[in-house]
Amino acid sequence: MSFLKSSFFKKYLLPGFIFQSVTIGGGYGTGRELVEYFLNFGPLGGLLGMILITTVMWSLILALTFEFSRTFHAYDYRTFFKKLLGPFWFVFEIIYFFLLFIVLAVIGSAAGILLETNFGIPYLGGVVIMLAAVGFLTFKGSGLIENFLSIWSLILYAVYIAFVMVAVIKFGPEIKSNFAAGTVLPGWALGGFKYALYNLGIIAAVLFCLKHIKTRKEAIIAGLLGGPIAIFPGLLFYIAVVGFYPGILPEEIPAVFLLQKAGIPILLIVFQIVLFGTLIETGTGFIHAVNERIHSALQAKGKKLQPLQRALIAITVLSIAFMLSSFGIIDLISKGYGTISWGFFFVFIIPLITLGIYKMLIRYIR
Repeated sequence: MSFLKSSFFKKYLLPGFIFQSVTIGGGYGTGRELVEYFLNFGPLGGLLGMILITTVMWSLILALTFEFSRTFHAYDYRTFFKKLLGPFWFVFEIIYFFLLFIVLAVIGSAAGILLETNFGIPYLGGVVIMLAAVGFLTFKGSGLIENFLSIWSLILYAVYIAFVMVAVIKFGPEIKSNFAAGTVLPGWALGGFKYALYNLGIIAAVLFCLKHIKTRKEAIIAGLLGGPIAIFPGLLFYIAVVGFYPGILPEEIPAVFLLQKAGIPILLIVFQIVLFGTLIETGTGFIHAVNERIHSALQAKGKKLQPLQRALIAITVLSIAFMLSSFGIIDLISKGYGTISWGFFFVFIIPLITLGIYKMLIRYIR
């Protein structure tokens, strides 16, 4: 615990852990997206896409984002995009809210189904537990959120390490054989690019923890480390599932499929608990970004967002998202997820690597 409170951890490692925490619950926790964007292109092709494209892209964009945030003291997305896009900053917020409701609806449904299927808790009970956990964390604010996301990330690392060790022990020859085949299918680079782009919109949820960074060196190092920190559990999972290539490709939840094949019930139970925690992480990260944005707007008027208001905002947003999912709207709008990704590309990535770099250089010269 003392290490988690150290200056070194908060400056260099915490941003990467926060990014990973928000990514995994809305992303690769079940393993489905890692199969979709990487393993579909062959064991070696997927590995190349994951390491050479996704990890590198994440690291570079995170480094630029962290330094822009530090340079302009922009620790919420409202301030950040006002500095980056000027009067057009609201375009990001529109896209972010569209993503917000899709992701929250999906993880809310997943939370209910997960507890109902594996622990016999009624669907609505799982949703209520999710609501209560996110509401409590947002009520407590940034300090507890940083601690929870960090600790749960370390627990996640431990479970994924156990995950890959079991896979190597039980299915090692198959894993080795499939990697040795060297299968690289066309599209591996585009798969890695799409996956990296798919997740970069959540960077808004990381900005609140960048206040610990004080120098350009710290910002760049933290950003470069963020990519490997975020992808590492995914890499462990990927190694584990390669042993079942290509049979695992159509599996809806590859992680559960693999654990069932391993025949270790306790690991399956632990994994489901950890997966539920990642859903809480993702929901908390997304909504805390909204709270910080509202807090920034109130501060400009000499006011302050109170803890109870933070919790109420969280519960209200989550409730709306869950109601949308129950009406089946999420199936309709989720088809536009690719459009959202390209929206972030043109509203965030392109401006950051052009206008963002230019504005930082001007600030450095002054």
